Amino acid sequence: MHDVKFSLANKQVAGLSNGQTNKPLIIALHGWLDNACSFVPLAKYLNDYHLIALDFAGHGLSSHRSPDAHYHQIDFVHDLHELVVNQGFESFILLGHSMGGIVGSMYASCFPERVSHYITIESFGPLTKSAQSSPIQMRESIESRLKLQAREAKHPQSFDAVVKARAKAGDLSLEAAELLVNRNIYELDGELRFRTDRRLRTLSSLRVTDEQAEHFMRNITSPTLAIMGTKGYEMMREKIKQRLSWIPNLTHKSSEGGHHVHMDNPETIAEIMLHYLEQHPASR
Repeated sequence: MHDVKFSLANKQVAGLSNGQTNKPLIIALHGWLDNACSFVPLAKYLNDYHLIALDFAGHGLSSHRSPDAHYHQIDFVHDLHELVVNQGFESFILLGHSMGGIVGSMYASCFPERVSHYITIESFGPLTKSAQSSPIQMRESIESRLKLQAREAKHPQSFDAVVKARAKAGDLSLEAAELLVNRNIYELDGELRFRTDRRLRTLSSLRVTDEQAEHFMRNITSPTLAIMGTKGYEMMREKIKQRLSWIPNLTHKSSEGGHHVHMDNPETIAEIMLHYLEQHPASR
């Protein structure tokens, strides 16, 4: 995997590519506070595909949003489509983990003609809240932003401490955590700094409702594979039970592992993906 960069109108989106440009394209989207290295363990099993793993804005080596902006999922969908249009990617496999799976579900719904297959790991459509919760959700979001503005940024004290904290918080192995942290930390004047934009930790201003989520997912027409870890987030397993009927062309698989099952058990996940893609050729 080597570094790549894509210039959009107002930012640069970075990523990693395996360079197999003459093979079918997979665009991979990582989870919240992760980065493109999330897909490095999986990459060595996907040599029959052109894999591009992106850093979302504010993550990894991608640009941060402007100082007066914030982070909304709709903007990640926008960034992806701007990149796809700029690069002339007509049809591709869309792979997402966690937040990347949520963004992927919205993209596959809004631009179904671009997505030949949609593969989601430890994620199954948008997170939701009731319409009645909207006022308090917005209030808490604004308050969280103002609190963040008033605080000085905290810097990491040691690389090892950050790796251990990331492994604990994400329930992933130290090796996987180190991969992610390596891309999210840099040194400035002899001191460590986080690359990740700290505004990503503020609360979302709004969430879609269950009704909106259902309409997003029912509009996904591509063959869809959902992979859940046996020790992943219980919320994700419950979501897929509730929403199984929302995607007409769905295959559901489980694999031993936690929320970052694609990092801690990459060979098995690759086997599931490759078998699925072989058995479900694109309809167009």
